[in-house]
Order: sequence, then structure tokens, then C-alpha cells
Amino acid sequence: MNTTRLVADLKRLTRDAEDLLEATAGDVTDQAKEIRARLRKALGAARDSCEELQDKVRDGAKAADTVIRDHPYQSIGVAFGVGLLIGVLALRQRGE
Repeated sequence: MNTTRLVADLKRLTRDAEDLLEATAGDVTDQAKEIRARLRKALGAARDSCEELQDKVRDGAKAADTVIRDHPYQSIGVAFGVGLLIGVLALRQRGE
């Protein structure tokens, strides 16, 4: 799964859950209070996970950028080789 999409889905889920908490604020039954408390706890954990994931993605992108800047010709060679390999595999698949 695409990391950017996962982060966007987590953010959307968090917003929807917050909206649900606001919409049910008038329900004062014990069960509703318990569910809202669990949902708040889960939302906090989801926010923390989302922030950690974003940090990891950002760190990975920075590391990749550093490697590419430190070794530009090797990076071009690797990219060319991977592209060539994918092209050969695609042609083989197409020919079958």
C-alpha cells in the first residue's frame, strides 16, 4: 500500500471519528461514555502512529536524497538497470 495514501486514510479516519465524538456528545449513557473514552484513546494512538509514519517517510526520503546527491552516477546506473530489467520482464510477459 502507498504510504502517502495510508497517511491520508489515517487522517480521514481521525477526522471522521472526531466528528462522531462531537455528534454523540449529548448521549450521556454509561455505555456511550465508555465508547467515547475508548474512541478518544484510539484516536490518540492513531495520531501518534500517523506522525511516526510521516517522520519515517520524511527520514527515508532525506536519506535517499543524500545517497543520490553523494553518488549521482551510480544512482543513474542503478535506475537505468532497474528500468532495463523491468522493460525486459514486461516484453517477456507480453510475448507469452
